[in-house]
Amino acid sequence: MNLAENQIKSSKRLLLLSLLVVCFASLIASMIQTSWGRVHVQDIKIPTHNGQWVVADLYKPRSVTAEKPAPLVVVIPGFQRSKEALANVAIELSRRGIVAILIDPYAQGFSSASMSRRAATTEGYGMFAVVDYAAGTPNLNYIDKSRIAATGHSAGGNAAIRGANYFGREAIETGQASKLHSVFVSGYVLTLRDDVLNDVRSNVGVSYAFYDEGAYRNELKNGDMRTAPEALRAVNSGLADADDQINEVELGRYYGSKDDRTLRVVHNERILHPFQPYIIEATANQIEFFEEVFDLETDITSDDQVWYWKELLGLISLIAALVAVIPMGRLLLEIPYFKPLVHALPPALSKPKGKGKLLFWGMFVVGALIACFTYIPMAELSQKLFVAASTRQQTWFFPQRMNNAVMLWAVLNGSVGYLMFWLSYRFFGKKNGVTPAMWGTATSRIELWRTFLLSLALFVFYFLVLFVVYYFLHVDYRFLFMGVRTFQPPLLILLAMYVPFFFIFLLSNSLRINAAMRFEGEPEWKSMLVGGFANSLGLMLIVFVQYLTFAVTGMVYWTDGWLYVNLLFAVVPMMFVLPYFNRYFFRMTGRIYLGPMTTGLIFIMILISNTVIYIPL
Repeated sequence: MNLAENQIKSSKRLLLLSLLVVCFASLIASMIQTSWGRVHVQDIKIPTHNGQWVVADLYKPRSVTAEKPAPLVVVIPGFQRSKEALANVAIELSRRGIVAILIDPYAQGFSSASMSRRAATTEGYGMFAVVDYAAGTPNLNYIDKSRIAATGHSAGGNAAIRGANYFGREAIETGQASKLHSVFVSGYVLTLRDDVLNDVRSNVGVSYAFYDEGAYRNELKNGDMRTAPEALRAVNSGLADADDQINEVELGRYYGSKDDRTLRVVHNERILHPFQPYIIEATANQIEFFEEVFDLETDITSDDQVWYWKELLGLISLIAALVAVIPMGRLLLEIPYFKPLVHALPPALSKPKGKGKLLFWGMFVVGALIACFTYIPMAELSQKLFVAASTRQQTWFFPQRMNNAVMLWAVLNGSVGYLMFWLSYRFFGKKNGVTPAMWGTATSRIELWRTFLLSLALFVFYFLVLFVVYYFLHVDYRFLFMGVRTFQPPLLILLAMYVPFFFIFLLSNSLRINAAMRFEGEPEWKSMLVGGFANSLGLMLIVFVQYLTFAVTGMVYWTDGWLYVNLLFAVVPMMFVLPYFNRYFFRMTGRIYLGPMTTGLIFIMILISNTVIYIPL
């Protein structure tokens, strides 16, 4: 058996193994999500006002019936998050006999955009409409209409307390009990103000990360809830007797009366803001709150949790699905139409020594520093260039507020990458035996067209597998706030809009990784590892500076742009693995183009399907 036949056989084995891992991990994740069949999970879509709609996952314990109705909790993810990001809450509540409706907030996921530019505040990200529907429809006859609650994290927490205020005002006007029996506010205390709390007629739980990066906006500029005015107001709003008012919160203590819907409790987990929903302690605090206010007794303790196994299996699926793209690409190159894309691998560069080594590492450091120092300025510039998206207005002109910042950064740093590559060649490489033939850039129009079609085929393969997995098992590839979810057709328009700009960076990366960082005698694992750090170190430095400053001073370095820094927790892993794909596809074709075309379609679709989108209704 010759080398080519061995490679084909190995590719088939790797493809089969990867797909089997995806299927098995997704199957077990689905079983965990449904509590091994004891909970039915399904998609629902609720039409709301102004032609808007909310898409959600309904978690219904099979033990719940019209004769044995159960409480309902509406779960609201925060800014930049889709419903799957808080599946852990829905899983744990439904395990304990509570019905959960896990929504895609307005302008996120599959829910529509909103006519309101303050959807979390004025509409609860769609939660107000869901509560109205649940309280008024006879369809959900297995729900106890007197025990409807809401919980959310970050902006979703704002939506929850705003809902308590909204339905509280309605209750005052009608003289009836609020439709919202209880709310749990996680990761957000800015709206725990008297003008909001005075009209609340619901039990309220508050949970805030002690090391929340956004705590600089709080009245005492920190995340300590024991003496925070926001926490004190929340508790005292439930204590009618002036003699019972407190000056310091006892964390975890229940104040007030759940029967009068004046119960209050405050928690203060020692964790960062984005990780707060994903620790056992914070999830247990929510479980205990709803068990308390709903008078539930279960055999499952609050720290007996299984959601993290689903997260781990989601990570395994995510990795295996990406790995499967490599052998599929190798097999598709055996098709006669694509076979002309395979060329001999250009010779590697001589390992740098002396001035060459100094130049290499100098460029490495300079590139990382430029990437670091340009990210926040590009985020600020994006707000000026893309005004509609930045001000939450519906638009088809680059409607993704957060990705616009990443796109501008990518265009700038991709252009800088080309410049640095040319300068190093012009003033050093050209004088030391480097020729353009070693870059793998020679091509033709027909080759570029075939390369694009091959990358399109790999894109379809990748997401087709995901669509099949989601259709049958109702899970996607996800780990905490990093996820690959199915997409809706309008996003193909956005893909065509964003990819050309990101391609500037992606092609630049492939050129540098394969034509400037591939050396004779150097192990491939080491070369790709260096490439991974070269591509992501600048963004890593931003995270390092942000949290080192936070650790030393108690306040993050970038305050107004802290959400853009938080976005990097999901972007950095993509940036790190990008050179690996560029190198593998370069080795298959001897050219630099297949990698950036394929990753451009797949990775950018992952980005645009996991962020806020202000597409017109």
